[in-house]
Amino acid sequence: MKKLLTLVLALLMAVGCVGFAGCGNNGDDESKPESKDPVVGLICLHGESSTYDKNFIDAFKTACANKKVGYKIVVDIDESQECFDAAEELIEEGCKVLFADSFGHEQYMMAAAEEHPDIEFCHATGTQAKQSDLANYHNAFASIYEGRYLAGYAAGLKLNTMKDQAVNNNFKVGYVGAFTYAEVISGYTSWFLGVQAALDEGYTATMEVTFTGSWYDEAGEKSAAETLISRGCVLVSQHADSMGAPTACENAGVPNVAYNGSTNKSTMVAYSRINWVPYFEHMIDKYVNHTIADDYCGTLANGAVEYFVAGAAAAEGTQAAVDAVKAKLLDGSLKVFDCSKFTVNGAHLTEYLADIDGNYEPDTNVIKTVNGVTYFDESNADEFRSAPYFDIAAIDGITLLNTNFG
Repeated sequence: MKKLLTLVLALLMAVGCVGFAGCGNNGDDESKPESKDPVVGLICLHGESSTYDKNFIDAFKTACANKKVGYKIVVDIDESQECFDAAEELIEEGCKVLFADSFGHEQYMMAAAEEHPDIEFCHATGTQAKQSDLANYHNAFASIYEGRYLAGYAAGLKLNTMKDQAVNNNFKVGYVGAFTYAEVISGYTSWFLGVQAALDEGYTATMEVTFTGSWYDEAGEKSAAETLISRGCVLVSQHADSMGAPTACENAGVPNVAYNGSTNKSTMVAYSRINWVPYFEHMIDKYVNHTIADDYCGTLANGAVEYFVAGAAAAEGTQAAVDAVKAKLLDGSLKVFDCSKFTVNGAHLTEYLADIDGNYEPDTNVIKTVNGVTYFDESNADEFRSAPYFDIAAIDGITLLNTNFG
């Protein structure tokens, strides 16, 4: 009888794979579920051509293999009713835990969570879990601003080898952003602060930022990077999900700092990314007892924030230098958003009301002073939330070329 039940379950799971981008029981014994194991589902905004989504997909498959559970993945799911419908289909296929990877999926995941209180719903980059009355809805992110700071530090070390390209001892760098959301703003600001921190004495940096109005637009991202280069930016980074910007940098011979993985370009200096495996394993482990964290923030310490600084274009000694900075972040002696290190309209922050509840209105002071250091306390999931709330669009030294939403 047990063999018969196992066979029936296997057949049902095989049928369930039809129409999905990936399934954990396509002959992969390590990720086949036993009869009592949970089945988890992943909803992605794009497919593997997007570096952002591929980072989730790879981590999801790894975590499911490690935990020996079956999985289903659906891709190219728009930030619309399509997300709700995808969640319904995954539940029909047997999924007990669902995860969606894009900011605009949130309202549809919450609606599905309300309809299915017995299913766990998890969402990346969202803001509503703590404020909602849904016990089965959870947000997750990571302190990626620390990874971006370290990648920026690697960029600054590279600039120290390019002093002939500084104008009046100032390096002009560029950044391709997707949207003017706090997630992107926090990222480019922390990256820029890392650049500045690494520069040799007597040298400064300024940065121009341009937005594409899309998470994934290869032509638009390439064009944006080309514009920055034409305006004199001697090194470019990005928070956008295609190979557009790295390709433009490669074509122009301009150093590039990537996001979410290696570009395999000769101009790549470094990259940072969120490693989602720790969260997915947490999600799988905790779902049975309904103890998934309401608002989870992965860190450098638990391996959720990663950086790679030995790209083909990196300066000699970069790895050791950045590792030393990482140690200071880990022991708390260095804060990325140390308010003494940047100004806004010529002044250092002593108080700042951030939008913590996700209603786009400032509501909570997030400036803290600990051990004599005053800093912007970003992504504090225990007290505030995991998703970034650093939304100061342009600290001094940063210029926005546009605020294009597409």
